[in-house]
Amino acid sequence: MKNAVILLSGGLDSTTVAAVAKAEGCKLYALTVDYNQRHRLELEAARRVAAFFGVHKHVVLPINLRLFGGSSLTDTLEVPKDVPLLEIGRSIPNTYVPARNTVFLSLALAFAETVLASEIYIGLSAVDSSGYPDCDPKFVHAFEALANIATKAGRESRQFSIRALLLNLSKKETIELGFSLGVDYSLTLTCYDPTSNGESCGRCESCSLRLAAFHQAGQTDPIRYATEI
Repeated sequence: MKNAVILLSGGLDSTTVAAVAKAEGCKLYALTVDYNQRHRLELEAARRVAAFFGVHKHVVLPINLRLFGGSSLTDTLEVPKDVPLLEIGRSIPNTYVPARNTVFLSLALAFAETVLASEIYIGLSAVDSSGYPDCDPKFVHAFEALANIATKAGRESRQFSIRALLLNLSKKETIELGFSLGVDYSLTLTCYDPTSNGESCGRCESCSLRLAAFHQAGQTDPIRYATEI
């Protein structure tokens, strides 16, 4: 059984990736980054998902990106709502957290080197996303190259692989993959601005993409929404 680190946010994509890693026979080490994000309820979702998959170790690592700000997820900016589906991804929204995936992958790399894992799984999508630059295949390839020249393990013996398995899948295809692997999506949270009682807003870009994908896949989204557009 090979060790693998999973960047686990508790969202739809990272949960699906965790299911794939589990199906591939990996011993799972989950890393959830508590970056003082607006949607802190996703930390509870990540714990639920980690328990569902029986991960070997789940680290919830606190860092405070609110000290930088620069995003509606880490600052007082309003989360964009009611953006038409066809407009999503045409520009980079203010939900982009500066260099977030670079920071997260760097932390996952340190974790992987420590637990003797060669593979890092991350739920990035370049097809159905909000147009974030750190969800680009070129970014993944560049970071993988960096990982193998910037670590002791990479230099001496163990080559790292960044397993961004959803990069070229639509959200619909991601959901279909997850259902084929028995994922319980009721455990997940995707919303950028959930209500205090845990309902997804139904109006942010993340909710819009998720709702559309479940509809396209002919499935009912099992989570609760305050509003559905």
